[in-house]
Amino acid sequence: MIKSELIARLATENPHLTQKDIERVVGVILDRMIGALEDGGRVELRGFGAFSVRSRPARAGRNPRTGEPVDVKAKHVPFFKSGKELRARLNLSGDE
Repeated sequence: MIKSELIARLATENPHLTQKDIERVVGVILDRMIGALEDGGRVELRGFGAFSVRSRPARAGRNPRTGEPVDVKAKHVPFFKSGKELRARLNLSGDE
């Protein structure tokens, strides 16, 4: 599901809200999540999972096209750990 599909689905399920309002709400939520991660914080959505930031150290890499060594700088990357409820729902089998 992409952001526009999420907004369209929320608009369908909430006809009392305008699509513009829903776009604004989704945008604010995502901006707040990004802001918290930028500040080094953690975003936890109970039952869904937790987003955090992990540091990757500098390393020596290779250019896949030429095989030439390349220096890869240290960086921060987002990390997601799924929640217990999400994992349980994904692992439900209809043939049990």
